[in-house]
Amino acid sequence: MVIRHPGPSLLGYEKIVDRKGGTRFALMEFALLRIAPGESWSSGKADEKAMLLISGSAVLSWQDGGAAESASAARRSLFDESPSVLHLASGWEARVTAGPLGAELAVTRTENRSVFPPRFYRAQDCRSEERGKGTLGETSTRIVRTVFDASTAPLSHLVLGEVVNSPGRWSSYPPHHHPQPEIYHYRFQPEGGFGLAVKGSQAHVVRHRDTVLIREGEVHPQAAAPGYAMWYLWVIRHLDGNRYVQPTFAPEHLWVNDPSAPIWAPPSGRGDTK
Repeated sequence: MVIRHPGPSLLGYEKIVDRKGGTRFALMEFALLRIAPGESWSSGKADEKAMLLISGSAVLSWQDGGAAESASAARRSLFDESPSVLHLASGWEARVTAGPLGAELAVTRTENRSVFPPRFYRAQDCRSEERGKGTLGETSTRIVRTVFDASTAPLSHLVLGEVVNSPGRWSSYPPHHHPQPEIYHYRFQPEGGFGLAVKGSQAHVVRHRDTVLIREGEVHPQAAAPGYAMWYLWVIRHLDGNRYVQPTFAPEHLWVNDPSAPIWAPPSGRGDTK
């Protein structure tokens, strides 16, 4: 499922994915939150929740009825900087107060009765990897940032991270799948750009602020159009008794992981155009 964003995000809490209706298979609520300078928003205590700063600056505080703790976060470029994320269990309430330029956050919520301590992840806490390097002439080299996963948040029902996809290159590659549902949310630089999201046997054009829902077993490689850098947030929902650890790669494409795999190139001197 591809959810098209109609235009610039409005102030307030804009729910994109719900846990009922046609998107209930995702088992998650996903929303974009924009806060005007100096204004505040509170999450309430229900649900496990992760709040990732997309842009701007904010003070994030959290409490479960006792004394509040807080941390400051700022982000100028989601392409060049890793995120700051507040991750809370059910029973904890977050309050986000925007800085002088306002703030935009991605908020993911899901049902989870497990109790775990609050965690504020700063940019330096996120694991950043350059994947695909040294294979296929760098055509699938990308940056993958993991905020938390099953190893670092063992009681969470979520896995959260980002991908920075260079122009003209592929990511989420080789094609892979997993039984757990996943959400991708996209941004482009420049904003008029576009990319390609493959889901199963279907390819979909995605643009700035679009969101894609990935079902059980769907392979989902991605590509950015030449000239346009593509960023996407990804969040996976663990299943009861089947937590996400790693994907299953499509066996017919595993050969591309071999650094010595042959790469076709056009004969030199040819100037054919189409």
